[in-house]
Amino acid sequence: MNFGDFLDNNSCGGGSGRIAADLPYTGAIATATMASAEIAPPRLVSHHEPVFNSPGLSLALQTGIEGQEMGRMTEKYESSNVVGGRRSRDEEHESRSGSDNMDAASGDDLEVSDRPPRKKRYHRHTPQQIQELESLFKECPHPDEKQRLELSKRLCLETRQVKFWFQNRRTQMKTQLERHENSILRQENDKLRAENMSIRDAMRNPMCTNCGGPALIGDVSLEEQHLRIENARLKDELDRVCALAGKFLGRPIPAMGPNSGLELGVGINGFGALAAVVPNDYTIPLPIMSPSKSTINNSNPMERSMYLELALAAMDELVKIVQTNEPLWVRGIEGGRQVLNREEYARSFTPCIGMKPKGFAAEASRETGVVIINSLALVETLMDSSKWAEMFPSIVARATTTDVISNGMGGTRNGALQLMHAELQVLSPLVPVREVNFLRFCKQHAEGVWAVVDVSIDAIREPSAPYPSCRRLPSGCVVQDMPNGCSKVTWVEHCEYDESEVHEVYRPMINAGMGFGSQRWIATLQRQCECLAILMSSSSPSRDHTAITEGGRRSMLKLAQRMTNNFCAGVCASTLHKWNKLRAENVDEDVRVMTRKSVDDPGEPPGVVLSAATSVWLPLSPQRLFHFLRNEHLRSEWDILSNGGPMQEMAHIAKGQDHGNCVSLLRASAINSNQSSMLILQETCTDASGSLVVYAPVDIPAMHVVMNGGDSAYVALLPSGFAVVPDGGSGQRVSGSLLTVAFQILVNSLPTAKLTVESVETVNNLISCTVQKIKAALQCES
Repeated sequence: MNFGDFLDNNSCGGGSGRIAADLPYTGAIATATMASAEIAPPRLVSHHEPVFNSPGLSLALQTGIEGQEMGRMTEKYESSNVVGGRRSRDEEHESRSGSDNMDAASGDDLEVSDRPPRKKRYHRHTPQQIQELESLFKECPHPDEKQRLELSKRLCLETRQVKFWFQNRRTQMKTQLERHENSILRQENDKLRAENMSIRDAMRNPMCTNCGGPALIGDVSLEEQHLRIENARLKDELDRVCALAGKFLGRPIPAMGPNSGLELGVGINGFGALAAVVPNDYTIPLPIMSPSKSTINNSNPMERSMYLELALAAMDELVKIVQTNEPLWVRGIEGGRQVLNREEYARSFTPCIGMKPKGFAAEASRETGVVIINSLALVETLMDSSKWAEMFPSIVARATTTDVISNGMGGTRNGALQLMHAELQVLSPLVPVREVNFLRFCKQHAEGVWAVVDVSIDAIREPSAPYPSCRRLPSGCVVQDMPNGCSKVTWVEHCEYDESEVHEVYRPMINAGMGFGSQRWIATLQRQCECLAILMSSSSPSRDHTAITEGGRRSMLKLAQRMTNNFCAGVCASTLHKWNKLRAENVDEDVRVMTRKSVDDPGEPPGVVLSAATSVWLPLSPQRLFHFLRNEHLRSEWDILSNGGPMQEMAHIAKGQDHGNCVSLLRASAINSNQSSMLILQETCTDASGSLVVYAPVDIPAMHVVMNGGDSAYVALLPSGFAVVPDGGSGQRVSGSLLTVAFQILVNSLPTAKLTVESVETVNNLISCTVQKIKAALQCES
């Protein structure tokens, strides 16, 4: 706050004012008073008087000189307050009060001349009057004539006394401020003087940087002097680059770390700088780690600058969406999930990838959960396309990294930026696969806090091309380490899609964010990480009926994982396998039939593979439907492979605390003594977003090899199974379930054989019969 405005020279009557002789800060006031009276102050000579160009410093250092000068002025001025050579004790007591320093006469009556001072008695203000004056001064340091008149009447003072009191109070305030500023300037001056002294000492005694001994200036060659100058210039350039890189990464980058290679892409490791222009037109060399970890960069410099600008904007939006609650996020009526307030979102954020296309629907969701994985491991999984698809097999049908712009800084994923292509799916033939091209950007915001954001880039690469069926707005997760080794993950999913391509049965579920929303990502991540934690533990499963070695346990789980991944890839028409869609007149409208040829794949039988899948709605809860399908004792009510009898569980491997997450080996009863029993490998998964029951008949000798720790890659199998999800209906309780039934069958062992109409009809009848048996069995139970 600047108190200089409190001093009003025009209100002092000709520029002079009456100052009390016993004012605490008399040095500056005496100088001002003497200047107004046009009396030259006496000159005092000091042998150590410093000379400064700064008026503030001169004032601070000359306070002692002016104090001596004011002492003599004070003695002369105090004599004017004496009546008959003596002051009363009351006046002497009042003169020592702090507030009375400003209550004495004004500068108009202060005369410094050769004639004897005029003797006059001055009135001292009472404490009540001073309190009133101070109160008004806080509200209005410059009262007008009307206010002074009113205050003088209320305090029984003259208007002139009130005027002088305010004038002196303003002068005191200004003096205090100048004194404080002088003190600060004096401290800065002392600091600069100390630095100057240390620099001079260093210049007097130069040290050699190599040996640490005294340096001889004359021995330095001209070439070495040039090298030192160039070294200083390069250090300045390095500091500038590190400052810009720190702005890009969101944290300071040390100029010279333990590894002075810097990894900033400045020609080191065989790579040139990949310059990218950030929104404020600074050029940042993006980091490249090593040639072995970097893919071929196909994007041109202009595209890279646009990608970086888009990635920074998307990261900023994701962090704000994660941190902001109401009114941006509100609790929905259905299920109590968080719903994005569209109006508030439009006011708070500028669209990163343009306005929503006409006819597109928008879905947004946010979910938070605790996951048994640390932040570094999760970030590494998300930034590796293969690990990402492996972690979310039921959601990510296929993922590839098409271009790496930056691998990160200092051997970490901080600042990693890459282009990716993914196919996202809901396990149903009635929901099309979402193909998205997007940027994935990773940034470390603090120690143990990471964020990974995705945003579509179709509008940047092909502005004139038609919109894809799905656009990924800034989506991703913020990961924060917890003390117990787990992580707190907040996931945000925000996209726009063509709703006309989704079947009416699945529209409520997709609109509610239960198909591609954040709840499904968090639930799948929690289930997968819990499974990994259990598999890494040394404790053996409690429900094992046979002695399975540790190697056999690992091989059996690996085989079950491959079986489930192939099942998910066969439900939807993803490009992971080259499926050919068939359109047959004798197939139901909601049944999708696809075919492909299996050649040179040791994990599948060779020949023509037929896949058929359909989805139906059932008026049952997902939990009840899932437990019915996974129960081996009730399997004969819908499975033709059970031979009409119950199945026996031969082995059981738990994959989570929920009994529904497990891998089982089942044996069907033989019809007669001449027929050998059949083994069925089954994996069941369940979480808050849905459930899976996947199974496949396996060869008995091959399974003996697997259970003894042998390689499971050569076990041929074709999976079938079920996917159960809530229907997304209204109300607090889910009113029904959506059941997907899918079969993969080898119709001919010759890859060159042609598909017959009879084979298609057989698979269609198998699906219809299975659905009818499930409906009949559940209706009989109810």
